[in-house]
Parts: sequence; structure tokens; C-alpha cells
Amino acid sequence: MVTFLFGIVLLIFGYFTYGKFVEKVFGSKEERPTPAYTNADGVDYIPMSTSKNSLIQLLNIAGVGPIFGPIMGALYGPVAFIWIVIGCIFAGAVHDYLTGMISIRNRGAHLPELAGKFLGKFMKHVVNAFAILLLLLVGTVFVTSPATLLYNLMDGWAAMGIIVGVIFVYYILATLLPIDKIIGRFYPIFGALLLISALGVGVGLVVTDAPIPELSLQNFHPDNLPIYPLLFLTISCGALSGFHATQSPIISRTTKNEGEGRKIFYGMMIAEGVIAMIWAAAGMSLFGSYEGLNELLAAGGPAKIVSDASIMMLGAFGGTLAILGVIILPITSGDTAFRSARMIIADYFKLSQVKFMSRIWIALPLFVISFALTKIDFNILWRYFSWANQSTAVIALWVATMYLFLAKKNYWISLIPGVFMTMTTTTYILNATIGFNLPMNVAYIGSTVITLAIIAIFFVAAVKQRNENSVLLDEDVSGNNKDYI
Repeated sequence: MVTFLFGIVLLIFGYFTYGKFVEKVFGSKEERPTPAYTNADGVDYIPMSTSKNSLIQLLNIAGVGPIFGPIMGALYGPVAFIWIVIGCIFAGAVHDYLTGMISIRNRGAHLPELAGKFLGKFMKHVVNAFAILLLLLVGTVFVTSPATLLYNLMDGWAAMGIIVGVIFVYYILATLLPIDKIIGRFYPIFGALLLISALGVGVGLVVTDAPIPELSLQNFHPDNLPIYPLLFLTISCGALSGFHATQSPIISRTTKNEGEGRKIFYGMMIAEGVIAMIWAAAGMSLFGSYEGLNELLAAGGPAKIVSDASIMMLGAFGGTLAILGVIILPITSGDTAFRSARMIIADYFKLSQVKFMSRIWIALPLFVISFALTKIDFNILWRYFSWANQSTAVIALWVATMYLFLAKKNYWISLIPGVFMTMTTTTYILNATIGFNLPMNVAYIGSTVITLAIIAIFFVAAVKQRNENSVLLDEDVSGNNKDYI
């Protein structure tokens, strides 16, 4: 219990200390015009309040990741707490803040456009394909997981196909309509339910004095799966998630001034870390043993753990509300996953999104593909999601590092987590059965060589760009505040 509570205190402390430091390094300027005004179009670029943007950002980034991931990560034991706290403060929140703020400085640009600008035109095409793949996987995972929870909650009286169809209809509307019509209007209500449900389970753990284990580096996984690199891929949302780099630009287009950035981007990642701590603690303490948790996961998946833990902590009525809060999480990330995919494709082909039909022609093929993907087993989808997710986070951190390097600012704040996750993700890809299936010792050597090569290539390119002194770091359409290196 002490480790659990101390971890939450550290997360909050990190927001007020390291978050302030990161904001100072970046150098936010409240007087600088933001894309919400300079690019206003009544669809995606619309000024909204800080509180509304914060809740939308939280719901955008907090899908089932900070719940399902920590529940599966709980199998490794209290070491999961360490990754959630350290990863969230020094990697995830830094990643979210920098991608959001750099996007604001560049007309609300999405990650592929930023990658093309700072890492080269080839990377724009690579990241564009990668981002669309990730968003399709996210959208699909966030259809099947809430549908399963709703199906179980209604005890099967509504067919799974009907539930999936209803969720898809909502996703289509949220993807196509202006952001203030559905997302801006209903997310504050959804956000309140989310926070109440998460806090309810957390308070329940404390009040009942649940046997949450104390700090240990021991690997408790019943199947003896290695902590490194698997834990860092299993717990992504809640610690560090590349999916967030696809979501932050949505809010960078609705933020009124740069001074709101720390609360919206860094702060909401910290809030997600608290949610992850609560569900990791529930997984470790409520099911008798790690073996018991593993058996339940094998029988019913993370959705079963969520249902059982919620009712166990809050009773039938409170537990139902908590489950509804968890259902809202993936739905409110799935809709913005498709919305983000639409925006990225539109930006890539330079297609205006003011006309309704222009949005439909981009969005409908995405939904057709996603519907086909729902026929694939959830566990297989999650493995590919984890790999694509953390690979996207790596790219986003390298983009942020290049930006800070060219701006002659403290680039170490993104370089260190970027290097760590480059090696971690590469190790996973080389070792995993869905990757190259190499022995772990070979994967370690291979990932070390690849990471060192990437570092060398990066700094050669960075020094060349700085010497050429030609990159426009910060842009806006008003013609003001343009800063060249």
C-alpha cells in the first residue's frame, strides 16, 4: 500500500516540478497566436476553454491502455509501479507536452508532417503509413473492447454485432462533425464519469486495505516472461504511448494560448498515470495471487478483471457505474483515433476538410477496413498495437529531440527516453514471434547496434541542419513570430 500511495504522490509532485522544468525548456509564449485562431475553419480549428481541452485530451489519450495494459502488466509485480511513475513523469508526459506544443508552433501539424520537416521527407511517408496503421488498430481495439464490456454488462441480451454497429455509428458521427458538436459537448460529462469511476476503485483499494504489494524488483510473472522488454510494451498508455502523439495535435488546434499547454498535455498524462496505478494495484491485490490473475486473464481477458474488480470494490450499483466509466475510455479514444486518421490523410494529400463530403470520402474506407479487423482475435490485435504504439512514441521523441537541438535548447529531456525506448522497442521486435523471433541475447546485441547507429545518424543530420540554418522551427499563417534556427 505504501508503494502505491507514494507512487501517486510522486506523479502529482512530478507535474509541479519536472513538468514546470519541461515547460521552461520549451519556452511557451502566452502572447503568441495559436492555430485555433490563425487557422480557424469551424471544423477542426476551433478555440475551446482550458478545462474542456484538458478533459478532451484526457479522454483522447486514455483508452483501455491505462487500464488493460496495467492489468496485464500487474502480472510482473510491483516493478510495474516503477515503470508507470518514472515512465510517466520523464517520458510519457514529456512526449505528450512536446508533441502538442511543437504542433501548436507548426499550424497544428500532425506527427507525419512534423517528422518530414525535422527528420527528412522520407520519414514523412514512413510515419504517415505508420500512424494510419496505428490509428486503425487503436480504433478497432477500441471497438471490440468496449463492445465486450457492454455485452457482459447487459448479460448478452443485445447481440454483439448490434453493439459493435452502434459504436461504429457513433464513431462515424464523431469523426465527421465539427469538434465542438459532439466531442466538445459531451466529453466533459464523460470525463467526470471516468474520474469518478477510477477514483472510486482507488479509494476502495485504500479503504478495504487491499493487500497491494510493496516495492520489489522481482519478476512475479507466472509464465516467467522477461520484464525487459515486455513490461515496457505491455504498459504503454499510462507510462509512454505513441498513440498520444496522434491525439495531441487535435487539441493543439483548439488551444487558446501556449500557457495552457502544461495543464493540457503534461498534466493529463499525469492523470492517466494515476489511473494506470489504480488498475495495476487492483490487478495485483484482488485476485489472490499472480497465478489467479493470470487464470482470470486467460479465461476472460482484461475486461473480466475490470468487471470483477469494479463490483468487488464498489458493489453492484457502484461497480456498474465504474464499468460504464471504463467503457467510455476506449469509446472516447476510438472516435478521435478515426478523426485523427482523417486529419492526417487530409494533411498528407492537402485536402480541405471544410466540406462535409470531403470528410466522408476519407473516413468511410477507414471504417470499412476497421470493421474487417474486428474479426481478428483481440490478443493478436493488442500485440501489433503495442509494437506499433511504442515505435510511434520513439519517432515522436526523436522529432522532439531534433526540434530542441535545432532550437539550441536542452534536448536531453527527450533524447534520454528516446534512446531508451529505441533500444527497448527494437529488442522486442527482434525477439518477438510477431517480429524476427531471434534469441533474446542476439536481440540485445542487435538492438544495441541499431540504437547506436540511429544516434550517430541523428546527430550527423542534426548538425548538418543546424549548420545550414534553413529550417523554419515555428510557423503560423499570420506571418508573425516565425523563428529560423
